[in-house]
Amino acid sequence: MKMEIEEVGNCEALPLLSLNHVSLLCRSVWESMRFYEDVLGFVPIKRPSSFKFTGAWFYNYGIGIHLIENPNIDEFDTCVVEERPINPKDNHISFQCTDVELVKKRLEERGMRYVTAVVEEGGIQVDQVFFHDPDGYMIELCNCENIPIIPISSCSFKPRGHSFKKAAPNKCGFMENVMMESLSTDMINFSF
Repeated sequence: MKMEIEEVGNCEALPLLSLNHVSLLCRSVWESMRFYEDVLGFVPIKRPSSFKFTGAWFYNYGIGIHLIENPNIDEFDTCVVEERPINPKDNHISFQCTDVELVKKRLEERGMRYVTAVVEEGGIQVDQVFFHDPDGYMIELCNCENIPIIPISSCSFKPRGHSFKKAAPNKCGFMENVMMESLSTDMINFSF
């Protein structure tokens, strides 16, 4: 079998559609399963039986969470069990939500620590709630849809749809094209 690699040009975006899943190492798959199901509302789904390691798959909100158990995670790895400060500027997974106050109430009912932040832009306010999962991964829930998506570039955008055929080159850079494609896809998704 011969594998060919096609070079991606300056204005060619990869044929990506969306984020499929986030995969996380966890000390206890059962503890993490309870968190992602009970706190965040993810639904367990069947994972391939060919996997020879402990794990679990979840799905909801158009995204998957794949948990992989590794009970030997030590203090040099990315996730840490001991309590540490909740830092909104740390790596995190963010989910949009419609009711930030309900999120805070549920976290309080479960005795979970969290930090809030507010982002303001042009009189528009975004409320954010940050907290850790059982393995120390940062989670953010916010009403980020309040801030409009405004492209940085004045680049003209020609949607390619799902054909993935080579489009006529334009004067925009790679990132401008990716941002504009993502924006148009999001606008289409929001209209339904």
